[in-house]
Order: sequence, then structure tokens, then C-alpha cells
Amino acid sequence: MRKLKNRRGQSMVEYIIIVVVVALAALAIFGVFSDRLRGIMGGAVDELGGDTSKTDAALDKNSVDKIKDLDHQVGQ
Repeated sequence: MRKLKNRRGQSMVEYIIIVVVVALAALAIFGVFSDRLRGIMGGAVDELGGDTSKTDAALDKNSVDKIKDLDHQVGQ
């Protein structure tokens, strides 16, 4: 009975490791394609009749410029 309990714990740890690896991979992919994804989402909002002034402003800068602006705002 004790062997079965140890294997359940081992399986749980393996699933947690898999979930962490998938989450890290997703974050890396979103980081690489963030500008493109923002453009796609902005286009979707425009097509669905959303407020275009906000999407246009969001598409004017790329993610690197936005991070620089955040750094300047935090430093003030």
C-alpha cells in the first residue's frame, strides 16, 4: 500500500513539472510575438466595433517602447 502512495505523489510532481514547462513556453511565445498579437487583437476589436481611438494608440508603440515609458514613469 505504501508503494502505491509514493507513486501517486510522484505522478503529481510530474504533472506539476509539465504544467510549469508549458506555462513558461507560453510566456516565452507571448513575449516574442507580443507586438504581432497586439496588432491582431486591435484588428479584432476594430472589426467588432470597439473604440478605435484606444486601439490606434496601443498600436502606435511597440512593446519595447512601452516598457521604456513604464520605466520612466516609475522613476519619477
